[in-house]
Amino acid sequence: MSTVTFSPLYRQIRDRLVHSLQAGEWRPGEAIPSEIDLAARYGVSQGTVRKAIDALSAENLLVRRQGRGTFVASHQEARAQIRFLRLRPDDGGEPRQPSSRFLECRRLRAPLEIARALEMKAGDAAVTIRRLLEFDGEPIVLEEIWLPGSTFRGLTAERLNAYSGPLYALLETEFGTRMIRASERLRAVAAGEAEARALGVATGEPLLLVDRVSSTYGDKPVEVRRGWYRTHHHHYFNELS
Repeated sequence: MSTVTFSPLYRQIRDRLVHSLQAGEWRPGEAIPSEIDLAARYGVSQGTVRKAIDALSAENLLVRRQGRGTFVASHQEARAQIRFLRLRPDDGGEPRQPSSRFLECRRLRAPLEIARALEMKAGDAAVTIRRLLEFDGEPIVLEEIWLPGSTFRGLTAERLNAYSGPLYALLETEFGTRMIRASERLRAVAAGEAEARALGVATGEPLLLVDRVSSTYGDKPVEVRRGWYRTHHHHYFNELS
C-alpha cells in the first residue's frame, strides 16, 4: 500500500473505497463489508474506517441503515431521486417524483458545445433525449438531455418507454453509470415557441432555465441536461449548509 503523507489516513481509505465502488466490486443497493472486515482488509482501525464511511455517506455515495449495515447508494431510492430534482410545490406539500413522458431519443454527432462539456472528441456519437416531466398530467419541465454515445450504446426510445423507474436508475442498472454529483446554472428566460408548445404556456412567458452537467466517479462528465421549468405552482428549492 502506497502512503500519501499529506492525506489523512481516513481519506486514503475513503479513496480506496471509492475505487472499489467505481470498479463495481459492490453494486448499487448492495451492502458493503462491515467496518470490522474493512479495517482488517486495509490494516487500519475500525474508527478510521468509520470516519471514511461517514465521509462517503455525506457525499451520498453510501447509505447507513440502522441495524442492517451500510449500502451502496442507488438512484432507485426516493431520496436520491429528490436530490437531483429540486422542484417543490408552492403549497408546502411533500416533494414527489413526477411522471416522465419521452418525446424523442436519437443518436447523432455531438455538437461542439456538448462534446466539450462531455470531454468527447468533436463529432463523436451522442444520445439526445427530449422529455416532459409532469405532475398529475400537467407538464412542468421540458428537458433536453445529452449522453455519450459510447457509454450508452443500445439506449433507444423503446427502452426508455419500457422502463417504469427514474431515468438515472435506468442508466445505473442497465448501463453501469451512476450519477454522483452535478453542477447547475439557473437563469430566467422567455419561453420560445417550442418550449411554449410543450409546456402549454404562452410564447414569451417567463420560465426558469436550469443547465446541468452531471458526473460519475472520477468527476467524469456523463450528462448535459437543459431544463425549462414552468413555475406556476412549483419553485426551485435548495438548502445551503
